[in-house]
Amino acid sequence: MCRNIKPLFNFDPPATEQEIHDAALQFVRKLSGTTRPSKRNEAAFDRAVRSIAACAGELLASMETSQRPRNREEEAAKARAKSAARFA
Repeated sequence: MCRNIKPLFNFDPPATEQEIHDAALQFVRKLSGTTRPSKRNEAAFDRAVRSIAACAGELLASMETSQRPRNREEEAAKARAKSAARFA
């Protein structure tokens, strides 16, 4: 899976529409193999991003868990520590 796509479920505060859109954009970029589509494919690319973002938002809104919500700062600190260990 693409390393730039981060888990968005069970955070306090919940994922924003922008975060969901960014994840959808990364997913479409990965699938298409391009970061910037040609003019000819731009409409299809944008339509796919909107569609995936809508589905992802619906998924996140409908999921349930008994776990307490994760803290964004704690998760970011863990990711930084993991990255530092990986590239040390």
